[in-house]
Amino acid sequence: MFLVLKQTWALMIGMLLLMLGNGLQGTLLGVRGSLENIDSATMGYIMAGYFLGFLGGSKATPLMLQRVGHVRVFAALGSLVSAAFILYAAVVDPIAWWLLRVLVGFCFSGIYVVAESWLNHSASNESRGKALSLYMMVQMGGMVLGQLLLNIADPGGYNLFVLITVLVSVSFAPMLLSASTGVTLHTSARAMPLKELIKTSPLACFGILLLGGVYAVLYAMSPVYATERGLTIAQTSYFITGIFLGAMVFQYPIGWLSDKFDRRYLIIGVTALGAFVALMATYLGDSFFVLMVAAVLLGGLSNPLYSLLVAYANDYLEQDQMAAAAGGLLFINGCGAMTGPIVVGAAMSNLGIEWFFITLVLLLSAICLYGIYRMSQRTYEVLDEAAPYLPISARTTTYATSFAIEALEEEQLEELEDSEEIFEQRPYDSDVIQRLDEQDPNH
Repeated sequence: MFLVLKQTWALMIGMLLLMLGNGLQGTLLGVRGSLENIDSATMGYIMAGYFLGFLGGSKATPLMLQRVGHVRVFAALGSLVSAAFILYAAVVDPIAWWLLRVLVGFCFSGIYVVAESWLNHSASNESRGKALSLYMMVQMGGMVLGQLLLNIADPGGYNLFVLITVLVSVSFAPMLLSASTGVTLHTSARAMPLKELIKTSPLACFGILLLGGVYAVLYAMSPVYATERGLTIAQTSYFITGIFLGAMVFQYPIGWLSDKFDRRYLIIGVTALGAFVALMATYLGDSFFVLMVAAVLLGGLSNPLYSLLVAYANDYLEQDQMAAAAGGLLFINGCGAMTGPIVVGAAMSNLGIEWFFITLVLLLSAICLYGIYRMSQRTYEVLDEAAPYLPISARTTTYATSFAIEALEEEQLEELEDSEEIFEQRPYDSDVIQRLDEQDPNH
């Protein structure tokens, strides 16, 4: 791990500061919107703008990188993000906020593309997998800590918006000052056609579409819900921190289970439990303790679902198809994320704030029930052997997925080379070999 830090320290420090600002801005905007008496339905459209911009940025950034290079694109996108964050406070208008959210989503998508390509360039073959794991931990850790910054100033003023602008501006200093001009864009496979992807794994596609809505509700609309619920600023920050903390802690335990059992049972079990937790929070949400428990569990159960569904889709793909499939699944997830805030915002505005949790019940239950249906339609047969669980996130780009697959291939190659060395060094008895040949000529 020390070697990984030595190779990527500038990127990790910059990414931590960047995610502190990004983590705080989403929560701050949701709280400030409620303080400015912007209704939940309108806030739903505003929050959906980020996901629209994110999808657009993932398509446009590779073209910009080919024209002017990664350093200039990196600096330009960072400048735009800093400007957008300060304009939130200067121009309090729903249409302006929506446009700024689209811009921020576009810029962060491009920033992730450049950062992940740089990470791939900086890490050695031996440290590639560890570098990606550290990158994901730093990204999620910054989002967690960013929620706590909500307590240091009044959300109704300018200070917090100035803070996130400064954090983002400073975050680019270590990355740009240490960037190598030799870094090139880490190429990614073209997304698999949606028709082919749906035919390959209907459950993964349907699940990831609805999961996009789950993510949008949890991560975009939770500040709006908390403020409308009457929680204090401190309680709001703790509530949202619980969602991100659960997402960070539950990733690896569920990943470990994913490699041990039929993944469909795990998908059904996780979504059923998540729906039950959301249902309990609907009726017992007056208790802040219940809300905190629900936040940790819902964040922890939903976040690994993306990796779990990607791994399930990969079970029916050859390894050279996985990166292309990941691009299609990320697009599907983005479509669900764009509509999620709009639907839940309208429901909360017209039917009551309890629809924050009711929407989660419906989305998670739909994934669970469809998983049960698919089990009756298809046996669990994988190509060669089950694909390993890759701890990736819908907040990253397809470049991180390609990066993870490359790390997996290198790890498998090293294991194969080690086994060949052992075979060459070990003396075998000719009688043993003859008996093995009789039992299985292809042993």
